[in-house]
Amino acid sequence: MENYSLFFVVMVTCLISFTSATPGFVTFYTKYVPFACFENQDQGKMIAAIGDALWHNGTVCEKMFTVKCMGPRNPVPLPCTGKSVTIKIIDYYPGCPSTIDLSQEAFTIIANLVAGIINVDYKQYA
Repeated sequence: MENYSLFFVVMVTCLISFTSATPGFVTFYTKYVPFACFENQDQGKMIAAIGDALWHNGTVCEKMFTVKCMGPRNPVPLPCTGKSVTIKIIDYYPGCPSTIDLSQEAFTIIANLVAGIINVDYKQYA
Protein backbone atom coordinates (compact mmCIF):
# COMPACT_ATOMS: atom_id res chain seq x y z
CA MET A 1 0.00 0.00 0.00
CA GLU A 2 2.87 2.39 0.82
CA ASN A 3 4.37 1.85 -2.65
CA TYR A 4 1.09 2.87 -4.31
CA SER A 5 0.86 5.99 -2.13
CA LEU A 6 4.41 7.01 -3.01
CA PHE A 7 3.73 6.38 -6.70
CA PHE A 8 0.59 8.55 -6.53
CA VAL A 9 2.47 11.43 -4.85
CA VAL A 10 5.24 11.27 -7.48
CA MET A 11 2.72 11.27 -10.35
CA VAL A 12 0.80 14.26 -8.94
CA THR A 13 4.07 16.15 -8.44
CA CYS A 14 5.07 15.49 -12.05
CA LEU A 15 1.70 16.64 -13.34
CA ILE A 16 1.84 19.83 -11.30
CA SER A 17 5.38 20.46 -12.51
CA PHE A 18 4.41 20.11 -16.18
CA THR A 19 1.26 22.22 -15.85
CA SER A 20 3.13 25.09 -14.22
CA ALA A 21 5.79 25.29 -16.94
CA THR A 22 5.86 28.24 -19.32
CA PRO A 23 6.11 27.87 -23.10
CA GLY A 24 8.89 29.64 -24.95
CA PHE A 25 11.64 28.94 -27.43
CA VAL A 26 15.38 28.56 -27.20
CA THR A 27 18.44 28.91 -29.38
CA PHE A 28 22.08 28.18 -28.56
CA TYR A 29 25.43 29.87 -28.82
CA THR A 30 28.83 28.33 -29.54
CA LYS A 31 31.22 30.81 -27.93
CA TYR A 32 30.39 32.55 -24.69
CA VAL A 33 32.05 35.65 -23.32
CA PRO A 34 30.75 36.22 -19.77
CA PHE A 35 29.50 39.66 -18.91
CA ALA A 36 26.26 40.59 -17.17
CA CYS A 37 26.08 38.39 -14.08
CA PHE A 38 29.56 37.02 -13.36
CA GLU A 39 31.97 38.96 -15.58
CA ASN A 40 34.78 36.51 -16.43
CA GLN A 41 34.13 33.87 -13.75
CA ASP A 42 33.63 30.37 -15.16
CA GLN A 43 30.15 29.06 -14.40
CA GLY A 44 30.41 25.68 -16.08
CA LYS A 45 28.66 24.36 -19.18
CA MET A 46 24.97 24.20 -18.18
CA ILE A 47 24.45 27.93 -18.59
CA ALA A 48 22.32 30.38 -20.54
CA ALA A 49 21.67 33.99 -21.39
CA ILE A 50 18.17 35.36 -21.04
CA GLY A 51 16.26 37.73 -23.30
CA ASP A 52 14.44 40.94 -22.51
CA ALA A 53 11.17 39.27 -21.47
CA LEU A 54 12.75 37.54 -18.45
CA TRP A 55 15.70 39.77 -17.58
CA HIS A 56 13.91 42.03 -15.04
CA ASN A 57 16.95 44.29 -14.46
CA GLY A 58 19.19 41.37 -13.58
CA THR A 59 17.08 39.80 -10.83
CA VAL A 60 17.25 36.55 -12.79
CA CYS A 61 21.05 36.30 -12.50
CA GLU A 62 22.09 33.02 -10.85
CA LYS A 63 18.54 31.63 -11.08
CA MET A 64 18.12 28.03 -12.16
CA PHE A 65 15.68 26.94 -14.85
CA THR A 66 14.60 23.54 -16.07
CA VAL A 67 14.09 23.48 -19.84
CA LYS A 68 12.47 20.73 -21.92
CA CYS A 69 12.15 20.56 -25.70
CA MET A 70 8.52 20.38 -26.82
CA GLY A 71 9.00 20.29 -30.58
CA PRO A 72 10.40 21.91 -33.69
CA ARG A 73 10.12 25.59 -34.49
CA ASN A 74 11.36 25.01 -38.04
CA PRO A 75 11.13 22.12 -40.54
CA VAL A 76 13.67 19.88 -38.73
CA PRO A 77 11.73 16.70 -37.90
CA LEU A 78 11.84 15.24 -34.39
CA PRO A 79 14.52 17.47 -32.82
CA CYS A 80 13.78 16.57 -29.18
CA THR A 81 15.70 13.99 -27.15
CA GLY A 82 12.95 13.63 -24.54
CA LYS A 83 15.25 14.87 -21.79
CA SER A 84 15.21 18.11 -19.81
CA VAL A 85 18.19 20.18 -18.70
CA THR A 86 18.77 22.43 -15.71
CA ILE A 87 20.65 25.60 -16.51
CA LYS A 88 21.94 28.63 -14.63
CA ILE A 89 21.27 32.13 -15.96
CA ILE A 90 24.59 33.92 -16.23
CA ASP A 91 24.07 36.59 -18.85
CA TYR A 92 21.69 39.01 -20.50
CA TYR A 93 21.15 38.96 -24.24
CA PRO A 94 19.38 42.25 -25.06
CA GLY A 95 17.24 42.02 -28.14
CA CYS A 96 17.53 38.24 -28.16
CA PRO A 97 14.81 36.82 -30.37
CA SER A 98 14.52 33.70 -28.20
CA THR A 99 13.31 33.36 -24.64
CA ILE A 100 16.52 31.67 -23.52
CA ASP A 101 19.86 31.29 -25.30
CA LEU A 102 21.43 28.03 -24.08
CA SER A 103 25.03 26.95 -24.17
CA GLN A 104 25.63 24.46 -26.96
CA GLU A 105 26.27 21.77 -24.35
CA ALA A 106 22.89 22.36 -22.67
CA PHE A 107 21.04 22.48 -25.99
CA THR A 108 22.44 19.10 -27.10
CA ILE A 109 20.97 17.45 -24.01
CA ILE A 110 17.43 18.39 -25.02
CA ALA A 111 17.61 18.60 -28.83
CA ASN A 112 19.55 17.99 -32.00
CA LEU A 113 21.83 20.94 -32.82
CA VAL A 114 20.66 20.87 -36.44
CA ALA A 115 17.30 22.23 -35.24
CA GLY A 116 18.96 25.49 -34.13
CA ILE A 117 15.76 26.76 -32.51
CA ILE A 118 13.10 24.76 -30.67
CA ASN A 119 9.88 25.18 -28.75
CA VAL A 120 10.30 24.49 -25.05
CA ASP A 121 8.60 24.51 -21.72
CA TYR A 122 10.69 26.10 -18.99
CA LYS A 123 10.32 26.59 -15.29
CA GLN A 124 12.35 28.63 -12.83
CA TYR A 125 13.01 26.61 -9.72
CA ALA A 126 15.49 28.63 -7.69
